Amino acid sequence: MNMTSKTIILGAAGVVVAAAAILFSNRSGTAESSMGRGGNQASRAAGMRLPVIGTILTPQPFDHSIQATGTILAAEEVELRTEASGKVVSLPFREGSKVNKGDLLVKINDADLRAQLMRSRSRLTFALQREERQRKLREINGVSEEQYDEAKNELTSVRAEVALLEAQVQKTEVRAPFDGVVGLRFVSEGSFISSTTLVARLQDVSFVKVDFSVPEKYAPQVRVGMEISFTVEGSSDPFRGTVYAIEPKIDPATRSLRVRARSSNAHGRILPGSYTKVLLVLQRQQDAILVPTQALMPDRDGQKIFVARNGAARLLPVEAGLRNENTIQILSGLQKNDTVLTTGLLQLRDGSPVNVTIQN
Repeated sequence: MNMTSKTIILGAAGVVVAAAAILFSNRSGTAESSMGRGGNQASRAAGMRLPVIGTILTPQPFDHSIQATGTILAAEEVELRTEASGKVVSLPFREGSKVNKGDLLVKINDADLRAQLMRSRSRLTFALQREERQRKLREINGVSEEQYDEAKNELTSVRAEVALLEAQVQKTEVRAPFDGVVGLRFVSEGSFISSTTLVARLQDVSFVKVDFSVPEKYAPQVRVGMEISFTVEGSSDPFRGTVYAIEPKIDPATRSLRVRARSSNAHGRILPGSYTKVLLVLQRQQDAILVPTQALMPDRDGQKIFVARNGAARLLPVEAGLRNENTIQILSGLQKNDTVLTTGLLQLRDGSPVNVTIQN
């Protein structure tokens, strides 16, 4: 082999070596570029976790309650009116004051009746004496049976006359039928009044009655002894009461059941006639699973809730029960300590990566 041939062979070998070096360099660059893109994608995937708020489920007490509106009534209330007509001679009470059962509140002039009553009582005394004499004489056959019967009948007649006049005198008086507070009076002494004239109103407000109605569908669940809470205008503090009477029929006009509760009013803060908002507890559960109302999502296949598991959102079917203003009872589908998601629900899909902030 001459020198020229050796030179050609060496030159060809150099070209091959150079080409191999260029190819290796290109492959190394491509691999590094691929590795760089993969790292960036992983980094972006980690940064794409949706920030959401969740709450950890813990069993807690739950009251199934209904709200209603009602009216406050006095324990006892009566309009003071006289049974007889005449001139008022006395009104021995002070407006807005407490009175006791039996206290005289109104007196009408009864001078003529008392005069008649005095005469009748005098006749009664004479009739009693005559009947006694006739009875003694009858015992010794001093008078006939007919004469004794006549004296006895006269005594009975005079007694009836006295009783009638005493009843008429009583009708000229109005006495308190129970302990209570007498309201404003609408007549004055010297006024001529009749049985239709309203003198005043008497109310027993030591406790109050709360009248309200519940929808027909809840009627089977309402029982005597149930507790209620209620509020009245002008007071933010709730009052407590107990159901003590239930109407034995549904009102056909409103399709509702009328219920009456009793509440103590020792301090007189609750005024009869007030409008009230009533909360009636129908059922109480001590260990219910409750979720915020916004967490429940309606679906064509039922109701579902997003929970966070292993850094991802999972959409679970649930069975909802009772609800109140802020929470819903979950009967099945969730467990204690599940993390329920309450925000970002429209952006989530089953399996979406999430970054959860726990909120109590």
